[in-house]
Amino acid sequence: MGKVVTLFNLLPRLHQALIGLLLLIIFAVVLTPADDAQASRQTQPIAVSTNALATDVDVPLAFRTPEAPTATVKDKPHDPFDAAPQPQTEVETPTVAPQLTEETVKVRSGDTLAAIFNRAGFTARDVYDVTQLKQMGKIVPKLMPGDSMALLKDADGKFAGLKYQPSKIETLVVSRHPDGLKEYLLTKEVTREEKFVIAEITSNFWNAAAKAGLTPAQIMELATIFGWDMDFAQDIREGDSFALIYDEEYADDQFLQNGNILAAEFINQGERFTAVRYKDGQYYSEDGRSMRKAFLKSPVDFKYVSSNFNPRRLHPVTGQVKAHRGVDYVAAVGTPIKAAGAGRVIKSAYNKYNGNYVFIKHNDTYTTKYLHLNKRKVKQGQYIKQGETIGTLGGTGRVTGPHLHYEFIVNGVHRNPRTVKLPKAKPIAQKERLQFDKLSQSLMASIESKKQSRFARENTN
Repeated sequence: MGKVVTLFNLLPRLHQALIGLLLLIIFAVVLTPADDAQASRQTQPIAVSTNALATDVDVPLAFRTPEAPTATVKDKPHDPFDAAPQPQTEVETPTVAPQLTEETVKVRSGDTLAAIFNRAGFTARDVYDVTQLKQMGKIVPKLMPGDSMALLKDADGKFAGLKYQPSKIETLVVSRHPDGLKEYLLTKEVTREEKFVIAEITSNFWNAAAKAGLTPAQIMELATIFGWDMDFAQDIREGDSFALIYDEEYADDQFLQNGNILAAEFINQGERFTAVRYKDGQYYSEDGRSMRKAFLKSPVDFKYVSSNFNPRRLHPVTGQVKAHRGVDYVAAVGTPIKAAGAGRVIKSAYNKYNGNYVFIKHNDTYTTKYLHLNKRKVKQGQYIKQGETIGTLGGTGRVTGPHLHYEFIVNGVHRNPRTVKLPKAKPIAQKERLQFDKLSQSLMASIESKKQSRFARENTN
């Protein structure tokens, strides 16, 4: 070290100054922080034009000015009716529901949606927007006097939506969103409960069924089910009985309506008839025979038979012996007359003897005739289904009073409609047999069990 100092002193003063300056620079570089040097090495130089906006260049993340984070919410408008499930928001910032008022209005005679909206203070544009909705567009032309709907207004009195019930279990909701009107169909869950009814006939079938709590529609349905096997005007006797299970439908614990008859049993003059409703909507006996025959037992729901089939009957008008080749059924004028079977109308006309009459050819074997109708509802050449109304009961032509004269012809020969053997329909399909048998056994066992329980209670009392 001493030799270095001696050598340094021997140098000219200019050289000593230069060496001192060089040592000073080296010392400054050594003392520069390492982090700054590292950043300097990794950061690429950026050439930015002084004439260009900041958005014209891709500034690296490290050089951007930090911004405060902003909350985002999924793009789903508020539904004032809460009609449709809302998605979960990504932030906890609460949204404030608009203040809405609801008014229930009833449709008046001659009303249109435009008239209803006009009374509520809504605009023609509101009417147009509602009618452009798929489901409301179908409902609007069908609005009837007495129908009601709930109209919603916002704080400014403007249209915000509506609610309308097209049925007991459905509510159609319309609500306004930022991007226009939306509609939702809300359907209540329907539950079913089985109801059991049993009755014994003391005077007539109708009174016994009504006393047991069946509605007129249910009474007619039960008569239709067994109408191929018994004549409800002539075959029913005191002491006959019936039992059935049917559905009652509920929504929100409120009764809606009676459902289908699920199974039934009828004891007529000691003979037992059964019926089970299958998933195809048809009724079969408990062993799978179709309840629907090729022909109805009688083509009209009547009060009584005024004249039976009689080859040597005295004519009530002329007093002469003239074969009565049919059966006369008495009922109220206007009672529907049903086609006994499917076929084609070969005559639908009027003459002074038959009055209004209809003839139906079912096939090459069977033809049926219906005379003295008040009105005819089918035309010649028309194909009709079994049970379809072909006219109404009346007293036209040569008669002493309103009735239906009904004839049943087999291979050109008149036969007694009440005693002729009628062809039967096909039984349950073989591939459905196991499933049907399981259902049938369960329902018929339920009827029998409920009958025994009822008899036990009655005997105890």
